[in-house]
Amino acid sequence: MANASSMREQAEAVAVRALGFIAADPDLLPRFLAITGIEASAVRRAAAEPGFLAGVLQFVLAHEPTLMRFCEETATPPADVGQAMKALPQGDDSYDRSI
Repeated sequence: MANASSMREQAEAVAVRALGFIAADPDLLPRFLAITGIEASAVRRAAAEPGFLAGVLQFVLAHEPTLMRFCEETATPPADVGQAMKALPQGDDSYDRSI
């Protein structure tokens, strides 16, 4: 089993690929920026913030056609995207659960 550091590095790599995928798509990028409220000029700075990379993966996971296209174009199994999100800071789904 991979250690936590290795898992986090792999998760970050998936998220960075997803960010590149979004940035290269003329339809997805404006939608991502609108939903996140981040200006294009601030994406690089935001990428260093805890939770941003998990948010990138949440964006991809929220729309199955986007997820499937990302997975096909990057040869990433869909399950790996969800696992990567959970391995990143603020990538858990605890906000979905009631107390």
